[in-house]
Amino acid sequence: MKSITFKYAVAAGLLLGAVLLSTSERLLRAQPAYPYAPPPMMASPTTPGAQRNAMNTVQSQVGWLQNATRTASSYTTGAAGTVYQQFQTLRGAYAAFTATLNPQQSANGANELAELSAGLNILQEAFTNYQDDLANGRDPGAALTDMCQVLNQAAGVWLQEFNQDCRRLQVGW
Repeated sequence: MKSITFKYAVAAGLLLGAVLLSTSERLLRAQPAYPYAPPPMMASPTTPGAQRNAMNTVQSQVGWLQNATRTASSYTTGAAGTVYQQFQTLRGAYAAFTATLNPQQSANGANELAELSAGLNILQEAFTNYQDDLANGRDPGAALTDMCQVLNQAAGVWLQEFNQDCRRLQVGW
């Protein structure tokens, strides 16, 4: 009698394990990536609420980027990659923000939006300069420190322009 009970217990355990394994794979794939990255360019609503949310996401992401630049020197490895990832997330958040603007805002702010986009391109050059410094034999710690200082200050200036342009375009009103 013990062997029949044992066989049923083993069979039930294997069946339960198979069900849990197939379910857990679907659950793992459904989890969002961290840090938050905006979804690919989908049709975004142009409601004031959506605009405020997108604007707040950009502002928060600048803060995350600046935080990464201030703490990068404390990482034992991967500091530049972490800062780069935060920058790319900012770029994605800005792209998602621009998708929430209505046609009138986009037209009225075309020059400002182009300048903000060009500003992100300029910020990205700091990573190229960092790579060039390393290729030229510069101390990695010093190159990282310089890159982070430049990015921190430049991100602050970029955010000021972003906020000013959002006010002028009446984003979220």
